[in-house]
Amino acid sequence: MTTLVIIDAANVIGSVPDGWWRDRLGAAERLRDRLARDGVPGRSDPLELVLVVEGAARGLESVPGVRVDTALGSGDDRIVELVADTEEGRPCLVVTADRELRRRVGELGAEVAGPRTVHGRS
Repeated sequence: MTTLVIIDAANVIGSVPDGWWRDRLGAAERLRDRLARDGVPGRSDPLELVLVVEGAARGLESVPGVRVDTALGSGDDRIVELVADTEEGRPCLVVTADRELRRRVGELGAEVAGPRTVHGRS
């Protein structure tokens, strides 16, 4: 079964002080493109990648290999909704460093991992 990987774009982007705050949409686009190109390093199982964006990153389009899901409100709340809507028994991994979000999705049965999972840095 394909693992659903939900990436908290704002949190992952914000974990690296590379000037992302000057161009949030551009930073989200770079993350999306890297995910489309590289997938999730170290994972060879079939994955469905969902990048959840919010705020200034709204308007980012999906590309082959990465579905972009735009949160109308809180990105964290949208991630929780996606996890809750995952079919029973389907593996789900949420990539974020946000402690509260990790707790919320963990209670729903999702595996959690930090930003280094997708970009090799914490």
